[in-house]
Amino acid sequence: MSAVLAAAGLARTFLGGDGVPIEVLSGVDLTLQRGEFVAIVGASGSGKSTLLQLLGALDEPTSGSVRLDGVEYAALSEAALARLRNRSIGFVFQFHHLLREFTALENVMMPLRIAGLEDAAARARSEALLESVGLSHRMTHRPSQLSGGEQQRVAVARALAPEPLVVLADEPSGNLDHHHAEALHELFAGLARQFETALVVVTHNRLLSARADRVLAMEAGRLVPAQGLEVLPS
Repeated sequence: MSAVLAAAGLARTFLGGDGVPIEVLSGVDLTLQRGEFVAIVGASGSGKSTLLQLLGALDEPTSGSVRLDGVEYAALSEAALARLRNRSIGFVFQFHHLLREFTALENVMMPLRIAGLEDAAARARSEALLESVGLSHRMTHRPSQLSGGEQQRVAVARALAPEPLVVLADEPSGNLDHHHAEALHELFAGLARQFETALVVVTHNRLLSARADRVLAMEAGRLVPAQGLEVLPS
């Protein structure tokens, strides 16, 4: 089976304040299959978020390549990359980044409307997704009227709205208490498999990483199998 996402030899170097190059990533390789859940762990500043930005076409590697469904990012124009991010990649961050002036339903509909889906179809899919994350009774509420856990569930529904090939999540439960974090973990893992979406999650939360099919650690700019983490049955 061909990988839905494949990164090969990814390196990323930044210039420090003194002008000295700092190599954050050094030859990262990663492949994901449809429906696979991969957790990435590692110390703060080890390059995990930088890797997500490269996988999500939000930044360009110094060297190496990323392919999504066989299409290499470097071969795409800026406009084509923008379409790819909107239609094929879902993002969930520690802070949900919902548009505060819009309802939960309108937030989930947003990427679909940007992609050109007609209003009725966008509304129907968004309503179904909000129901799947347990928020059918909160669709007309704005973010300020939702709890932190509810806002993050809206963000998950929004990420899944365009039926992306891959969802990238950066510390998605980092801003939640234990109860809401665990509810989000269970939801996240279940939806990835339900929608057969590849899922990459950067996390410090051992309970979330234990739900993954694979756990990788970022060490010295490379990904290696994580040691000593129990993987929960799916």
